[in-house]
Amino acid sequence: MGNLKTYWQNYIDGTWVDGGAGRIDVFNPGTGEKIAEQSLADAGDVDRAVMAAQRVHLSGALADLRPVERGRMVQAMGRYLIDHIDEIAQVLTLEQGKPLWEARIEVEGAARYFEYYGNQAETVEGRSIPLGKGYFDFTTYEPFGVSAQIIPWNYPIEMTARSLSAALATGNACVIKTPELTPLSNAWMALAAEAVGLPKGAVNILCGLGRDAGAALSTHPLVNQIVFTGSVPTGIAIATAAARNVVPCVLELGGKSAAIVHDDADLDAFETDVRWGIYFNAGQVCSAMSRVIAHESIHDELVERMVGVAQSLTVKPGIDQPDFGPTMGAMVSEVQRDRAAEIVTAAQGEGAQVVTGGRKMNIPGAFLEPTIVTGVTPDMTIANEEVFGPVLSVLKFSSDTDAIKIANGTPYGLVGGVFTRNLDRATTAARKLRAGQVFVNEWYAGGVETPFGGYGKSGYGREKGREALWNYVQTKNVAIKLG
Repeated sequence: MGNLKTYWQNYIDGTWVDGGAGRIDVFNPGTGEKIAEQSLADAGDVDRAVMAAQRVHLSGALADLRPVERGRMVQAMGRYLIDHIDEIAQVLTLEQGKPLWEARIEVEGAARYFEYYGNQAETVEGRSIPLGKGYFDFTTYEPFGVSAQIIPWNYPIEMTARSLSAALATGNACVIKTPELTPLSNAWMALAAEAVGLPKGAVNILCGLGRDAGAALSTHPLVNQIVFTGSVPTGIAIATAAARNVVPCVLELGGKSAAIVHDDADLDAFETDVRWGIYFNAGQVCSAMSRVIAHESIHDELVERMVGVAQSLTVKPGIDQPDFGPTMGAMVSEVQRDRAAEIVTAAQGEGAQVVTGGRKMNIPGAFLEPTIVTGVTPDMTIANEEVFGPVLSVLKFSSDTDAIKIANGTPYGLVGGVFTRNLDRATTAARKLRAGQVFVNEWYAGGVETPFGGYGKSGYGREKGREALWNYVQTKNVAIKLG
């Protein structure tokens, strides 16, 4: 573990500080060993962070900059992350469990957000509206002010970058609550903000329990906008608290996303989609390919191929996996691992069959075997509840109409996919799938440039792409009567 610090502080108003709620232990899920302690923020710490952010907002230190200047600082934060990728990736792997090569991909993804939104900073333009002779009317966009961002544990540095970069590019000051399970790597966001010359208070990073710091942040009267990624119950609680202060939210609440695989699909290529879609980050991805809906004529062959993918993976501690390859790390905690294993066991009780995996591994750490469950029907719990682990459920269909009905049969609607060589079939499915993003013939097609967000209980608002910028600004109209 090299020279990993044993104690990590919060970052409030440009200063590293202890937390009013004491400390929390941080564990390496790849071994089960304690690796550090993290200071915990209380409501008082949250208040100081929000007040610092509001001071920056009211001063105009960010919003009054020429956008290109603000954008250059945002871009420079991304470069800072790349310059420190080795040390960030190591810490990320140790606290989260993913393979070291996956951690490097996450850091690169975080840097890409800063690059993209730094470039977008000077493109947020208003427009004039013709009202006829005697009037000059135009719109302009202004930052909300204080953006509160509550970050999930599965991609702590990339999800922070996703919201922080867009917020800073549009002139907002930010208070970030890091996840209790994976709080350490976000320290580099504070270091990056310092390195590029952002004013003190523009970026505040604190860790705290959801019921304490999270609740204090989501109910704070001086917070102007909230971004949250996480569970549906927590999202509802945050949205309810925000509504009391009439504060807008962006909520990304997970999914139960389905890939429809038709009888004319390229099955060789689909094996790669399975590897990335459900076993990357041990399946702890909101937009994971958690269901495969297979045409009955190819079902057995497809299952055989997917079992081959699952069984080809080497599963061991992430820090021992520096090189890209067919590997998988630990889940984030034994609690999360045990929950996923219990869902698989319950599916067997409902009549499903585990064709590979399904068991906790008999080694130290939070490991679950790469798992495939067949004989799943749309009414089963495993077909409707987000497992958030390396567990793939397989369902059958006989007609295109059947496939769409099954895919749309959960309360979620984050992403979906269709795999076919038939363009008409693909575009028809894209129109009918109830999802915020639809992949055709490649799971995770798209990128930072493409809007991302859900329908139904997957939340509302959009991250990524230019569309995300409008979450962080409000429209002002100016109507002038000419003399």
